[in-house]
Amino acid sequence: MRETISGLARSAGVNVETVRYYQRRGLIATPPRGEGVRRYGAEDVRRLGFIRSAQAAGFTLDEIAELLELDAGQDRARARELAAERIAALDARITALQQARSALERLARQCRETDEGPCPILTAFEA
Repeated sequence: MRETISGLARSAGVNVETVRYYQRRGLIATPPRGEGVRRYGAEDVRRLGFIRSAQAAGFTLDEIAELLELDAGQDRARARELAAERIAALDARITALQQARSALERLARQCRETDEGPCPILTAFEA
């Protein structure tokens, strides 16, 4: 399978600019121009899928770059470390989002309870 960049992007569900961005970041190789057009193979499709899956799991592009360099058979310890770091970061983000949700629920309840005075939601954001 040899696809153009648009075919590669379409097969991965991203746009062409995303593929180019990943190339600039060094996550995907830029193949040489063959007959004036760059062609991408199955390995490029697999690599793009890996990047998208790792992003869905919450990894940053810098972390994904490191994951891509690891050997699946030899670098389990480092992969576990990266996963543990990402889990801790996700847990912290979840905690912050839960706190934000609770605060917003409280403000919405206060706003609903009375029509007098300024809206608690709006005044909270002005502070």
